[in-house]
Formats: sequence, structure tokens, C-alpha cells
Amino acid sequence: MMLVPKRVKKNITNVGKWTFFGIVLLFLYFPLIYIFLQSFNASSTGSSFTGFTLKWYSEMFRDRALMDSIYITISIAIFATIISVILGTLFAIGINSLDKNRRKRMILLNNIPVLNADIVTGVFLMLTFQIVAFMFPGVKVFGYYTMLFSHVFFCIPYVILSVLPKLNEIDENLFDAALDLGCTPFGALRKVIIPSIKTGIITGALIAFTMSIDDFVISYMTTGHGVQNFSIWLFLIKNPFKNNAMQKAAAYNTLISITTILILVAYNLFRKKKGNGK
Repeated sequence: MMLVPKRVKKNITNVGKWTFFGIVLLFLYFPLIYIFLQSFNASSTGSSFTGFTLKWYSEMFRDRALMDSIYITISIAIFATIISVILGTLFAIGINSLDKNRRKRMILLNNIPVLNADIVTGVFLMLTFQIVAFMFPGVKVFGYYTMLFSHVFFCIPYVILSVLPKLNEIDENLFDAALDLGCTPFGALRKVIIPSIKTGIITGALIAFTMSIDDFVISYMTTGHGVQNFSIWLFLIKNPFKNNAMQKAAAYNTLISITTILILVAYNLFRKKKGNGK
């Protein structure tokens, strides 16, 4: 049997690792690259690249229905993120203050909505809103606010899961020490606890915003007439290539992806600069 030198074996292993890593990256980022290229493709069908153009971006801003759906998508994502971060952080602090057994039970209850399929959560919320509509027959229940409430509902557990690990890292006596030094409970929370769990809060906010802006199933089941986020708008188009809907959708997705990347880069640079400052 032929012996393979260790150096050759190591090189083969490294080639295999980098090849596998490259395949994974291609699998993850190919859809983003494809959408990015299609947003600049002059072809109206996208079947071939016929030239470079920016007209899909200008048409996107001129499409009233699309811009309305984008406004609803982004506004709901922002409001849902703010509300879920505030409530989720407070709930996480409350859960962390419980004894070990109760904390485990509360974490288990928090994980159930995360593990649930979107269709289950959507049906539950839809039936809940239908009961409210039945109780108040003269009130239009389904619409913007039911969608917003639904997004807050499914974002809160992710915020809790992001904040709890940071709370576990805090010294249990830190809060009591702040009270002994003259802080009010709210002051100790604002000056001691919140800064200590800031990274978890930001992570929870990013996850909540991403979950909200990406949602379709729950949004579709809890919205009302005339209220469409981007995913519902795209779903209701019978012919994706009519009025260049797919190209305009690609332009929107490209802008969202670029904005997300810039936010992440800015956040990492801020953390690095702050770390160097220390």
C-alpha cells in the first residue's frame, strides 16, 4: 500500500475544507447575488442579461401599490421591533429574577411560540381577532393594527431568548449594590442593567426586525382589506412578469440587502472602535 506523505495529506485536507466552505457560501449567497444582478438587468423577463439599467429602481418608486406595501412593511417592522424589544427585555428581566424551577418553566413556555409553525400561530391569531370582531360587530378589527400586534406577538420570544443569556452573565449583587448607593429601582435598571445587556438587546432588535420584514404567513392571515405588506403584494400578483413586478421586487430586495449589510458593518465598526477605546 502506497503511503501518502503527511504534507500532501494536509494539503488535500485543506483543499477539501476550502472547497466545502466555498460550496456553502455559494449556496447561501447565490440568491442574493442573482437578485442583485437581476435588479440591473434590462431584460423584462430575466431569462438573459441584455444590458445594464437602473430603470427598475425608478419604476419601483413610481409604483404606488408597491410603495404602499413597502411603507407598511417597514413601518410595521420598526414599530414591532421597538415594542417587542421593550416588552421582551422587561419580560426577560422578570424571568431572570425567578427561582431556578420557575425560570425553566417560563423559558419552556417562551420557546413554544418559537418552535410552533407559522401557520399554527397565524390560525391562532386569526381566530382571536375573529372573536374580537364578533364581540364588537361595528368595529373594523382586521387591518394594520392586527398585523402589527401579530408581529409584536411572534417577535417577543426571540428578544427574550437574546437578552436572557446576557442577564445570566451579570453579577446578581450588582442591582442590589446600585440600590444601596442611592439609585431608585428604575435608575438601577436604566444605569446598570440595561447597559450590561445592551448587546443582547441589539441582537434581539435585529432578529425582530428581520423576522417582521420577512414574514408572510402570519401577516396574510391577520391583515385586513387594503392592507398589504411587500410579501402579500408579491403573492397576490397573478403574473409576476406583468408590469415588470419581478424586476421591481428585485430592486427593492437589493436595497434592503444593501441597507442591512451597511447597518451590520457600521455596528461592527462601532463595537470595534469602542473596544479599542477601552
